[in-house]
Amino acid sequence: MGFLDNSGDIILDVVLTDLGRQLLAKGDGSFNVAKFALADDEIDYSLYDSNNASGSSYYDLSILQTPVLEAFTDNAASMKNKLLTIENQNLLFLPIAKLNQALATTKMHPSGAFFVAVDRNTEDNSSNSLTSSVAFDSEGLLRTGLILGESLGAGRESSNYIRIDQGLNNTQVSPRQNLDPDLIESEYMIQIDNRLGSIVSRDGMIRATPDSIDDDNIDYYSFSQGTDSGFVFVNTSTENSVDQVIAGPRGSILEFSIGASLELNTSTYLFTQLGSTSTLPNQTSGNTTTTKFIDTIVKVTGMTTGYSIDVPIRFVKI
Repeated sequence: MGFLDNSGDIILDVVLTDLGRQLLAKGDGSFNVAKFALADDEIDYSLYDSNNASGSSYYDLSILQTPVLEAFTDNAASMKNKLLTIENQNLLFLPIAKLNQALATTKMHPSGAFFVAVDRNTEDNSSNSLTSSVAFDSEGLLRTGLILGESLGAGRESSNYIRIDQGLNNTQVSPRQNLDPDLIESEYMIQIDNRLGSIVSRDGMIRATPDSIDDDNIDYYSFSQGTDSGFVFVNTSTENSVDQVIAGPRGSILEFSIGASLELNTSTYLFTQLGSTSTLPNQTSGNTTTTKFIDTIVKVTGMTTGYSIDVPIRFVKI
């Protein structure tokens, strides 16, 4: 990786994505450049100097002379801030995506992440007269921020899950106003390390299929409004109720949960290689259980605006 010389001619430096290289390597004609993206990760716009004594031609000179990185192919490190084109030049605000923790079932664990219990022993083994499990408290109630990573679809209607709301988070525009259709996220992309987990519907009944897998074991899932109604749907609320986290006009809602991978479910190998140990309260009041854990991030990106949010996840196993 290096810097491009931006002192003279315009240089266009283009590289293929992981998926693009895979298709090219097939040699079967499936390779076709259909999309491209631009980003401004290197640019610090605070360098704009409207008080430059040399005049307006120099206001943005520091920005224009900022060294620009060469294009590089590591998708995990490149293009964090993608650019977008919006035809409406009268926009005052842009939408965001925000983690909704206003509901009891969508709150993170007090430690600051969603905890995924990777097997039945960690979830709740009280049926076997054992009380070392950590997902439920002494009264049999599911703990805040604990996701049941194995018992998918088994009475999970009231289980914890992840919800992301999208819209204009601004009190200057009433939530009763309609969000510009060009700003509504109708499709989302979710990235997760497939060694650790997979994406499922909030009730665990739908196991999503990834669109692609990159060379870093990252699964890419896409969910669209209408096609994937169990994941993406319109936020029809126009009032500032306690379950809403977007102050202004609302767009869409994304809801999903996480299933533990077979490797985490049946083995401690990755916990030993990638994780650490800690203690969590168990089903016996006042007692704790030692657990292994791995911390990771699930990345959610809106495909309309490119806005992304990182959701902290901790996989736990007793």
